Amino acid sequence: MPTIFVDADACPVKPEILRVAERHGLPVVIVSNSGMRPSRNPLVRHVVVSASFDAADDWIAEQAVAGDIAVTADVPLAKRLVEKGVHVTSHSGRLFTAETIGLQSAMRNLGQELREAGTVSTYNAPFSQRDRSTFLQALEQLVRRAVKGEG
Repeated sequence: MPTIFVDADACPVKPEILRVAERHGLPVVIVSNSGMRPSRNPLVRHVVVSASFDAADDWIAEQAVAGDIAVTADVPLAKRLVEKGVHVTSHSGRLFTAETIGLQSAMRNLGQELREAGTVSTYNAPFSQRDRSTFLQALEQLVRRAVKGEG
């Protein structure tokens, strides 16, 4: 049975993840750098890691195994997980796959270089109901694939 790992500090879809996990009876591990209100759901485990840079990412990358599911917006973490055979989506429903992670990683690095050079500034649109719906569809797709044991 796959486990759903959540890179939780900036994740706006935790309630949606829990609903999908409950529907499929999957355990969820919520990993954060700070304390969060614990869930009473027996499927949910909260892990609080140190506040050091990438501590949550490192913990998830060490614990997740092939066939698990992860929710993160962090492209370097997604790359590490995809390489291990973990099913990965962002909170906006963008899937990270073996076929797409190279380009997604390169685009992330280019964007970071352009921001550091002052060439561009970033603007993150507000998280919308459409984003939430897209995420739910992506997570449901990943859960079905993971439960069936598909790569």
